[in-house]
Amino acid sequence: MSIPSESEKGILHPREQARHRTLNRLAPGPDAARFVEWYWIVEWDLDEPYTAEVLPFPSVNVTFEQPGGAFVNGVYTRKFERQLIGRGRVFGVKFWAGGFGAVTGLDVGSFSDRVLPLTAVFPDGDRLADLVFTEDSDVRRRAVFEAFLRDHLAPPDPSYELVREIVAAMAADRTLARVDEVTERFDVPIRTLQRLFRRYVGVGPKWVLRRYRLHDGAELLARGEVTELAALSAALGYFDQAHFSKEFKQQIGLTPAEYAARAAASESFQMKS
Repeated sequence: MSIPSESEKGILHPREQARHRTLNRLAPGPDAARFVEWYWIVEWDLDEPYTAEVLPFPSVNVTFEQPGGAFVNGVYTRKFERQLIGRGRVFGVKFWAGGFGAVTGLDVGSFSDRVLPLTAVFPDGDRLADLVFTEDSDVRRRAVFEAFLRDHLAPPDPSYELVREIVAAMAADRTLARVDEVTERFDVPIRTLQRLFRRYVGVGPKWVLRRYRLHDGAELLARGEVTELAALSAALGYFDQAHFSKEFKQQIGLTPAEYAARAAASESFQMKS
């Protein structure tokens, strides 16, 4: 399985950030691929601090951090910021939206916006962390995690497959802009959809739609592919440019125009370097 080409989605200021850390990804093995979207590995070695910013996906991540430990990261509904300084490394596991809930049988909404020790979810998490940290390659770390995953799977769950199908449509189809359009396409009552999303994804369907559209907008702005903000706003399903700009600034901290200008400045810096 290949890693999606739009791999910078969710990473804010991607060109600038790439100058301060390395990012690599590994695809999951065939058995784990039902639940895990990819593995990500971030490393840095910095004399001066740099704050990396991410607009998170509606996904749970398990992270093995050096220094730090092992954690379960619930869906984070705000912009995520982490200061990088000195030397560090993270081996992360990005689950499909709903995947962690399907694996564990847990109500994922109960730990949205929270970071838990791995042992709070898996009592034998310390043993897993020791094995992951002991391995000398990311391919072997992946193998260790997937062996652990096979031993901890909840029974098969058809509700997860429906959630995964719905979330995949939300991510890929920019014409899906409202929850009522989702319920109509998949013939799912709104209350059922909301209950499924809280249980498996950890956030509501409206939030997921808006987050994916912001990912689309930020990616296009970072690539310098936007000539008219009004046209972009309409393409992303916003009522008008003002609504898009307001939500973009609330979530990212810059207006779309400011974000595009920072991306252009970063591109110019790279060309001169």
